[in-house]
Amino acid sequence: MSLPNPAELLPQMAAALTSHLNKRRINEPRFIGIRTGGVWVAQALLETLGRQDPLGVLDVSFYRDDFTQNGLHPQVQPSELPFEIEGQHLVLIDDVLMSGRTIRAALNELFDYGRPASVTLVSLLDLDARELPIRPDVVGATLSLTEDQRVKLSGPTPLTLELQTLAN
Repeated sequence: MSLPNPAELLPQMAAALTSHLNKRRINEPRFIGIRTGGVWVAQALLETLGRQDPLGVLDVSFYRDDFTQNGLHPQVQPSELPFEIEGQHLVLIDDVLMSGRTIRAALNELFDYGRPASVTLVSLLDLDARELPIRPDVVGATLSLTEDQRVKLSGPTPLTLELQTLAN
C-alpha cells in the first residue's frame, strides 16, 4: 500500500475547509491543532490557506480515557489557547483519525475552557477504524489498514507519512 503525500492533500483540504466555512457562514474561525501531528498539519494548512491566524495547541494527554492504563507520555506539555473558546467557531485539526478517542478527549478539554459556537473537525487521514461516532468534516484521505498496521506522521517540514507494522 502506498500512502498519500501530505503536500498533495493540503490544497484539496484547504479548498474543502474554505467551502465548509463559507457554507456555514463562519468568517472568523479559531484554529486549534492537537499536539503533535495535528499542530504540524494545522501549521501547513494555515500556510496553504495563506492565513496568519494564531494557532491554539491542545495536549489531550490528561483527557484520554486510556491514560490510566498506558500512563502519561513523558513529553506532556500544557495546552496553549491564545483566544477565548466561549462562543467561538473552532477548527480542530488532527493528523490521523483512528478510534475517535483523541477527538473525544480534545472536545472534553475544549469544553472545560468554555462552550464553543461550533467545532469543525479536520483530519489529514481517516483510518476508518472508529470506536466512537466521530467523523471529520474535512479529510485529506481515507485509508483502511489491517489490524497490525499504523500510520506515523513525521514533520513538521516536510510532512511525511510512514506505514508501520506492529510486532506480534
